[in-house]
Amino acid sequence: MNDNIDLKEIDRSNMYDILIDFPNQIKKAIQIGESAVLNSFDASGTDSIIICGMGGSAIGGDLLRSYTFYDSKIPVYVNRNYTLPAYAGKNTLVVISSYSGGTEETLSAYEEALRRGCKILCVSSGGTVEKRAKEKGSLLIKIPGGLQPRCALGYSFFVNYIVLSRLGFFTFDRNEFDNIIANITKKSRVFSDFKSNNNNALNIAKYLQHKLPVVYSSSDLLDVVNVRWRCQLNENSKLLAYGNFYPEMNHNEIVGWEQNEHILNKIVVIYLQDIDDLDRIRLRMNITEEIFEKHADSLIVLDGDGDTKLERILDLIYLGDWVSYHLAILENVDPTPVSVIGYLKDKLSKQ
Repeated sequence: MNDNIDLKEIDRSNMYDILIDFPNQIKKAIQIGESAVLNSFDASGTDSIIICGMGGSAIGGDLLRSYTFYDSKIPVYVNRNYTLPAYAGKNTLVVISSYSGGTEETLSAYEEALRRGCKILCVSSGGTVEKRAKEKGSLLIKIPGGLQPRCALGYSFFVNYIVLSRLGFFTFDRNEFDNIIANITKKSRVFSDFKSNNNNALNIAKYLQHKLPVVYSSSDLLDVVNVRWRCQLNENSKLLAYGNFYPEMNHNEIVGWEQNEHILNKIVVIYLQDIDDLDRIRLRMNITEEIFEKHADSLIVLDGDGDTKLERILDLIYLGDWVSYHLAILENVDPTPVSVIGYLKDKLSKQ
């Protein structure tokens, strides 16, 4: 990276330190989840879980859904909408996940959950969610405010996961959490070093300059990582990014690589892989890799570090967060503001 870059001048809201502090955020989130008072919450009879949230507040729900997909005895659904699915009722546990406490769609879903008599758990830093929870007697778990919702993944995942585990829906291994914190702490030292040749996040960001990233992964193990990478590139780097999942993309999108060579040669394909990917998924990725190598600018293959699935997922997520940050700095873009979203919300509030 150019030594003449003034980091403080570009990164005015200091996302740099927020990314470095992610291991501490995980520690705080674990403490909040473990100390939450749950004695009065009746989770008996629950036959489904719906996590309501948008944007950065929903990604923690995605991670929980994906991580527990093969272990959960009841369905977990992430609801990004004003309304709830028809099956939601008295035996549905609805998690209202709004970091700011003012998310329009999530507040609407909260009111519908109240009308349908759902069991309700609110996780928020305050705002209208806190106010309504106190008015209606919903269980509220407060998390620290002051961050962009996309920078609060530690809170939106670990608090929900631990609380739901304590209510009997999942199980967690405290030693696994310690290993995750140790790995993320180690990676934070590498990814935050602008002068290191071993900074993989910075090296990938350089590949992505003036390119169109397209992220591919399996649909069951790494779908949440895939979505997170694209959203972080959108919001932090202010860059369009696209993606899809195996095996579905082999039945449609793969054909789209036959036309528009002048666009295809600007694409950098990012393969997110895991050692637990099904053998047939690996085979499909290997075969289609030949197509991408023929047409795309380049292909980057990434595997997460860690002994467990959650460790590897969070390792890849953290790498993607830093990639999007470095790309923003390389392009002289402040990674924090999302002015277009602010403009949209302002317009909506006036209607």
